Order: sequence, then structure tokens, then C-alpha cells
Amino acid sequence: MSIKQERMSERIHQILSQLLLREVSDPRLRDITITEVALDPELMVAKVYVSAMGDEQRETEVMQGLRRAGGYLRREVGRRIRLRNTPELLFYWDHTLAYADRINAIISNLDIPAEIADDAANADDPSR
Repeated sequence: MSIKQERMSERIHQILSQLLLREVSDPRLRDITITEVALDPELMVAKVYVSAMGDEQRETEVMQGLRRAGGYLRREVGRRIRLRNTPELLFYWDHTLAYADRINAIISNLDIPAEIADDAANADDPSR
């Protein structure tokens, strides 16, 4: 990603976060987080990844709210940044947090015999 893409992605991320926090009144869009904004090289399309921290069941509701508010959000982004064309905003649900939780649950449920765990602990201890 070029420096201009990175800067514009960060700026769009900030603007959208502020809009969702302070100006959007749709209750479906409460307590959501913009996790990433990825711009294409021509700065015409911005993929916006969102998540509702700890509430993965809201995906359908949040995505409907974002589709409804998409025009307003794009217009406000266009007002606050200086580009010839305002990028089209495409919203995607970010499944990364749910995936990480699932991996952590799998790891915590592993059955590791005590003797293997003791051998691993002794190998890490340089005094032995």
C-alpha cells in the first residue's frame, strides 16, 4: 500500500469512527468499531471492516444499518477530506475477533499430559 493510500485509509477510519460515535443516531449502529479501512490503489473504493465487540449476533442488524447510512457516511467523508472523488464505502463484517476467540478456546481445551508440560518447563529453565 502506498503512503497516500495509508494516510487516506487512516483519515477515513478516523472520520467514520467519529461519525458513528457522535453523529449517527441509528440504534443499530451503537457500540460498533471500525477495525480496518483498506483503499484500492485508485482511491475509488474503501473496504470498511466493522465489528460489534463481544456481540457477534448483531452482524445482520449492523450491516443493515450501515447499508442504510452508507450515503450519509460517504457524503460526510467527502466533506471532510480533500479528494477529487469520494471513495465508495463497502462495509464488511470483521470475523477476526470471533476467529481469535475460537482459537483461544481450542488452545485452552487442549489436554496436555503433566509430564510433557514439566519437561517443557525444565527445558525453558536455564539453571537446570
